[in-house]
Amino acid sequence: MMRKRVAQWAVMAVAVPLAAAGARRLSHSMESRRGPSRASRLLTQGADLIRPQKARRRIWRVCV
Repeated sequence: MMRKRVAQWAVMAVAVPLAAAGARRLSHSMESRRGPSRASRLLTQGADLIRPQKARRRIWRVCV
């Protein structure tokens, strides 16, 4: 039982942030090649949904 919880925690602690970072990176590379599109916006929104703290930091840097 404890092993299962540790495995779940490991997935949440490692895989989810990596997926969000990958989606964000893919979105930025798509925008740099072809400009803003619906797909790049959806990837960014998905990454922001997974990691909202990262989205707030990015917005703060843009505003300052």
